[in-house]
Amino acid sequence: MSDLPLAGITVVSIEQAVAAPFATRQLADLGARVIKIERPGGGDFARRYDTTVHDQSSYFVWLNRSKESLTLDLKSARGRDVLDELLAEADVFVQNLGPGAASRLGLDAASLSERFPSLIPCSVSGYGTDGPWSDRKAYDLLVQCQTGLVSLTGNPESSARVGVSVADISAGMYAYSGILTALFTRATTGVARAVEVSLFEALAEWMSQPAYYTRHSGTQPARFGTQHATIAPYGAYTAADGKDVLFSIQNEHEWVALCEQFLERPDLVEDARFATNSDRVAHREELSALVRERFARSGSREVMKILDQAGIANAGVNDVAEFLEHPVLRDRNRWRDVQIPGAVVQALVPPADLAGIEPRMDAVPDIGQHTDDVLTGLGYTESDIAGLRADNVV
Repeated sequence: MSDLPLAGITVVSIEQAVAAPFATRQLADLGARVIKIERPGGGDFARRYDTTVHDQSSYFVWLNRSKESLTLDLKSARGRDVLDELLAEADVFVQNLGPGAASRLGLDAASLSERFPSLIPCSVSGYGTDGPWSDRKAYDLLVQCQTGLVSLTGNPESSARVGVSVADISAGMYAYSGILTALFTRATTGVARAVEVSLFEALAEWMSQPAYYTRHSGTQPARFGTQHATIAPYGAYTAADGKDVLFSIQNEHEWVALCEQFLERPDLVEDARFATNSDRVAHREELSALVRERFARSGSREVMKILDQAGIANAGVNDVAEFLEHPVLRDRNRWRDVQIPGAVVQALVPPADLAGIEPRMDAVPDIGQHTDDVLTGLGYTESDIAGLRADNVV
């Protein structure tokens, strides 16, 4: 028996794309057995998003390590029988099927809780399983638009999507934490409670600060590219060598240090235009002109050295290739080898370290790789499995 925290927990998941697979991969990282059910012949459509990682999808490699892949036709009666056998022994069931599909298959939380009282059902949807938009499809960028996030991202001339799947990621994180909470509740009270997360409501939580700001100021934060909309100075400026450096002033002590040690303008400390953060935001252009002039006199390394000496947080604006070589990831040993079909790749260890625990980072499965093993574990014979395969049930 593994000493990982979730060893002995079995998760069955009908999942695709990002949100649900991200939640279940994190459960697998902690030792849960995750049985991923995929469509025969096609599987999770994220397998075909790209072919950049040794002919595998970058999305699928990221989200599906340490799982078992079982192909199963859920539209067939025999496929549903297999699923029922799995659910009878499972602790958690996760699904992010399209609108209405879970109910049509009898896999909604109410139906499952009645049939399997100790099972924790988790639904990941676009806009909720009820309500006026429950029947609408939702993909990450659509949700970024609906929550107003896109209207905050970009520059004054044009809006932009966030460059990663933040709606999916936030929903996956809340599903993961909700499942952990439900497992704890079941262990302490004996009651298995269903978990529901929608992409829209997950990202809506992340929009709370601009929501408060807009409701109570009457106007939403403006788009300023790499500048912070409501804190100044906080953003990226170009040094003399053409490289961008971002820095942030979070309090008045840092503002004084910036004026005295970096801008070399101690008189600005008493300048009424810049007395408080609100004043500095109101006079952003005048302040930015002063900062740009100072940046133009030094290369990026010198800029960062002086800011460091002044105790002001700063960072070079990395591209992805520079991020991959980051000394924090290298020197803190954050990379591990992970097997994928036909190759070995490096993957980041989960960010939450548990003292004395090394997370599980097993192979990314090929489609249907574990079908025979899972069915054998349920008591199916070789002949039984051959029959299911002949009838395209698995």
